[in-house]
Formats: sequence, C-alpha cells, structure tokens
Amino acid sequence: MSTRRPVAVVVGATSKWQADGRNTKLAHGKALDDRDLPVGVRWGVGGAIAQKFAREGFTVVLTTRRAANATALEQAIRAQGGSSLIVELDLVSQESISKAFATIRERVGDPEVLVYNAGYLEGRDLPPDKELLEHVPLEILETAQHVASRGPFLVAKEVLPAMRKRGAGSFLISNNSSSLRGRKRLTGQSLYYPRVMMRTLAQVLTEEYSEHGVHVANVVIDGLIDSPGTRALPRAQKQPELVMNPEKIAEAFWYLHTQDRSCWTHELQLTPFSTKPSF
Repeated sequence: MSTRRPVAVVVGATSKWQADGRNTKLAHGKALDDRDLPVGVRWGVGGAIAQKFAREGFTVVLTTRRAANATALEQAIRAQGGSSLIVELDLVSQESISKAFATIRERVGDPEVLVYNAGYLEGRDLPPDKELLEHVPLEILETAQHVASRGPFLVAKEVLPAMRKRGAGSFLISNNSSSLRGRKRLTGQSLYYPRVMMRTLAQVLTEEYSEHGVHVANVVIDGLIDSPGTRALPRAQKQPELVMNPEKIAEAFWYLHTQDRSCWTHELQLTPFSTKPSF
C-alpha cells in the first residue's frame, strides 16, 4: 500500500495583499510588518487554504511565479508539521504551466485537489481620468484573460484527465462578485469582468466531469479578505466586521472537497456574514 500523501495544488498560494505584496505596496507605498498578525491570515485566502489542507494530511504544492514569494508560507506549513512544495508557474505561459505540472506529477504525484486562486492587479493603478474602457491598454485585458480564462482552462487540461480516470477529485475556483454581474470599473479596481469566464468554465466543467466523479465549484468571495495589506486600509479599520477571515474561507473549501457527494454544487457564495457553506 502506498504511503504517499494526497496532493493538493494551490495555484496562487500567496496574496498580493501580503506584507510585501504588489497590492500592498501599491496601496500603502511600502511593505508592512506582519509579525503581529495570525499566521492564518498573512497570505490571504491562498495561504489559509494551503495551511488547512496541509493540516489535514495533504502534501500542498504552492505555485507562484517566483519561488521566493512562497518561502515564508512554506516555512509556516512545515513549522506546523505539514508537507509542502513550491513550484514556479507563470499563467501567461503554456510551457510554464505544462512544466510545472510535470514537476508536480514527478515529485509528489497527481493532484487530488486543485484550488485555482490566481489573481491580478492590472487596472488598479489607472488614474481617475482613465476609468473608461477606451483608456484601458490592451495588455491589461490580455493579462486579465490569461489569469481569468486561459489559465484555468490550461490548468484544467493538466489535472482533470487523472481525476477522471481515478473517478474522484476536486477542482475549486476562487472568484469574486464581479463574475456575477458587469459593473463600471472604478478607480483602484482591477479589470475584473473577464472573471465571468471563470464562472462559466466552472459551470461547463460541472456538466462535463461530475458524471466522472470530479467535483468542480466556483466560490464567489464577496467581500474584503483579511491580510496585512487589507487590514491596514481605512475602510477595514473603520468597519472590521466587514473583513472576511481567510481561515473561515479555507474551511469552506475543505468542506467542498469532503462534503457528502449527494449535495454537490457548482457554485458557493461567501459574504462577511456567511462564510459557512450552505446549500
């Protein structure tokens, strides 16, 4: 009998709102000190999910464009007695995606769980007079599409065949409320509307793969997620009750993977007042 641990891959395991993340530096003009923050919130949703699955006995693969981004998270997981591996992956490159998953299969095996938590900040730095679509550079749209639609498509092609053959597995996507309805992009917001393709992909994959035992779900996280960079924002300090705990969100992802298969869902919406799964 194999003693190899089950594998969970978190694509986008580190937060751009972590202490030295891109959003944090953009919003605050510097990196922040996160030493007083609980370890479960230092890397946002991706980090909390990685820690949760590691505690449950999984080998957790942390994918990131640069390995250094995930070093502290990997150290935290190992300090908790978990098993972790960092693999560099650039969602803009099909070659990088293929190489990353070849490395994962070779070193730890096929994933039982894939959490697609990749995000992007393209559009956040556009000034107030550049809010309209006519001012958005094409490269911003292309990056958004790489992360929001092309990326999950290519990642799905890497992991779903083995899940289908095994007759089990979870492909879980973290998304936001902009995937539900198109709205005017405001100053400081990313170009979010390509994320609707993420939601549609989850619906399609549910139709195609649920009969093969694979659980696909689109998780809409509708709120501000606690992390070093977001906790320091004025609106988070004024209304801390509206800030969502990433550890609670991680519990929801764990539930989606382990729940009774008779109550599968293709979509779950979490809000600051309801981070527990309900169907």
